[in-house]
Amino acid sequence: MKRTLTFLTLCGFETMLVIAFATCAALAQETTPSYDIASPPACQNNKGEPVRFENQISPKAESAAGMARRDDKGAPVIYRFAYAKSPQSLQKFIDRHECAHHQTGDIDRPHPPRNSPDHMMNESIADCIAILRMRDETTDSQAQIQNVTMALRQAMDVVGFPPSTIDSRISNIDNCAQKSITAVEFIKAVLDHRATN
Repeated sequence: MKRTLTFLTLCGFETMLVIAFATCAALAQETTPSYDIASPPACQNNKGEPVRFENQISPKAESAAGMARRDDKGAPVIYRFAYAKSPQSLQKFIDRHECAHHQTGDIDRPHPPRNSPDHMMNESIADCIAILRMRDETTDSQAQIQNVTMALRQAMDVVGFPPSTIDSRISNIDNCAQKSITAVEFIKAVLDHRATN
């Protein structure tokens, strides 16, 4: 009888642990923020082709990410990953950053090695175009830019970028936001420069 009571006590304790673990897991899922997915912006590549946006499921991604490319039929596309995991300000910035890769013709040029100076320049240009568009397309541009830089800093930190890389990217975005040029003018200058080099 004593063994039966000990066994039942242990089983009851294990059941309580399982229930407690399940409750904690459910609470953790409830506290993970989920955001509405922003509508994609208008986007055409440098050849005048419309760019399609496509949401992709990415359960392992910790924040929103995007990829600009041509699909298997050769049509320009931007794949949007895990957008519901990041605020709309970051989603909008990523959409415009990836659109910029189409607008400047990056997609149809040989892709430079990752983290090479040419690759980093392409990324800086895309960031600049994205923040210029956000600045020019919104009435509360200062708040939008602050929201983007905060969300971007947090997302890059979670992924594991070093603080110096994060600071450099944020500094570029802040400097671009102060330019007295529109995104359209900036894109034209990039295309003109590339045509002559």
